[in-house]
Amino acid sequence: MRHGQSAGNVAREAAEAASQFLIDIAERDMDVPLSQLGERQAAALGQWFGALPPEQRPNVVLFSPYVRARETALAVVDRLDRDELLTVATDERLREKEFGIVDRLTPLGIADKFPELHEQRRHVGKFYFRPPGGESWCDVILRLRSVLDTITREYRGERVLIVGHQVIVNCFRYLLERMDEDAILAIDRAADVPNCSVTSYRFDPAAGKRGKLVLDLENFVAPLTSTGTPVTKSKDQPAAPKA
Repeated sequence: MRHGQSAGNVAREAAEAASQFLIDIAERDMDVPLSQLGERQAAALGQWFGALPPEQRPNVVLFSPYVRARETALAVVDRLDRDELLTVATDERLREKEFGIVDRLTPLGIADKFPELHEQRRHVGKFYFRPPGGESWCDVILRLRSVLDTITREYRGERVLIVGHQVIVNCFRYLLERMDEDAILAIDRAADVPNCSVTSYRFDPAAGKRGKLVLDLENFVAPLTSTGTPVTKSKDQPAAPKA
């Protein structure tokens, strides 16, 4: 699942609406907290998880160390039975994609300050483009491969909840659904991942030759809508406009 709406999401939308070059937020990206609406979203999702039957509630919770993701994860953990939880842990491999020198810049700001980078990204594409000091989607996917190795080794057969960021959700989909560049970028172009939405997988013994994980829920926001909590699809900081 993706974290709830953050103060950074709100600041980014304001900057783009005003055609500004820089997102007006003082904190480091990793220190940006949830907005007030984001706190409500996280609480609604925690309530939904807590109401599930015990055999469907997560018993392993892993989350990005970024404040907005940690706050979201702990709002869910507060609604779970502590005696049932095997692990609640932060994992730096689940952090947001790193933006390097384009951090805090809007797409207009990137094009104005780094026109050559802007053009390079248009040529290479967002999947492979790595801004100086930052990461490409491939870099994120590489670190998530090791997360899946850890889950397979330590939590096989458990109900694992991962709380991360928009790119993290999409890159896990790339891995778990065995996609290629075109397939995952088509999903990314179609819509942003809603804040506090759930994308889940279950093991199907009849799938494939020996059984495998299959998509169960995709960007599921019913826990928010059922409580009247507004659904938001705020973008994270981009390396360039969606394309």
